[in-house]
Amino acid sequence: MQDVSSLVAQAREGRPRAVARLISLVEGASPQLREVMEALAPLTGNAYVVGLTGSPGVGKSTSTSALVTAYRKQGKRVGVLAVDPSSPFSGGALLGDRVRMSEHASDPGVYIRSMATRGHLGGLAWAAPQAIRVLDAAGCDVVLVETVGVGQSEVEIASQADTSVVLLAPGMGDGIQAAKAGILEIGDVYVVNKADRDGADATARELNHMLGLGEARAAGDWRPPIVKTVAARGEGVDEVVEALEKHRAWMEERDVLAERRRARAAREVETIAVTTLRERIGDLHGDRRLGALAERIVAGELDPYRAADELVAGLTQG
Repeated sequence: MQDVSSLVAQAREGRPRAVARLISLVEGASPQLREVMEALAPLTGNAYVVGLTGSPGVGKSTSTSALVTAYRKQGKRVGVLAVDPSSPFSGGALLGDRVRMSEHASDPGVYIRSMATRGHLGGLAWAAPQAIRVLDAAGCDVVLVETVGVGQSEVEIASQADTSVVLLAPGMGDGIQAAKAGILEIGDVYVVNKADRDGADATARELNHMLGLGEARAAGDWRPPIVKTVAARGEGVDEVVEALEKHRAWMEERDVLAERRRARAAREVETIAVTTLRERIGDLHGDRRLGALAERIVAGELDPYRAADELVAGLTQG
């Protein structure tokens, strides 16, 4: 058993091993998870959470690394949650973004963690919200969440981030992909990376046109900017940071940031509650209550919906 209070204190001091152990408790759904979350609750709410998503190959990891460099120049502590595809055999992360961001490995002001999706749809690990909370409580000013980039499922990042950054690249059919995946609805900032390639201007124009076809915006509404970058050389990254800060200021001015965080907390509570119910239902396989309900359905005495209502009532009362 871990000494949770000691781990939290060490994490607050910026000790990476303590942060790693806390996130491991989260990922492993440790019996101490509730104790960890209770200890972290008063320490959270300060980090600015930025989600980065886009199709595979657009340069998400390179862009994330470049943003880390830019924020570190401002003296900010940065946490990176890089969500990788899961191995179908071990459940572990396949790509290992920590290797790709090795230039920051020795910086005590940066904490990088790869997490496996473990089969969870939407491009995020199921434990991502709690892991974000750990990095927040550990004193990170900015938490960058890089998703797998799984096409039409990648929109989930919008529910976990304060600001969502959608990356595209020329020559990859990303304009069509953006419209198809629905990411035109979730992006707060759009980045056309690899802008030194042919077609970058055309991609930006096409994206701007599609954004213009979206919902009508009233005066004062946020208009997502389109920034061109060459992340591998650090070009345009300062402009991305500037766009992020403008969006944050806009949200704070209109109470949008607080509303997004309330909605995020509500979804997290709902997910935990549903997971708990699923675990209880899973424990019922072979249980007499479930068998008895099944027999009544087969005998025509009960319909499946009434049976489910009785099962749920029994679970919530028990």
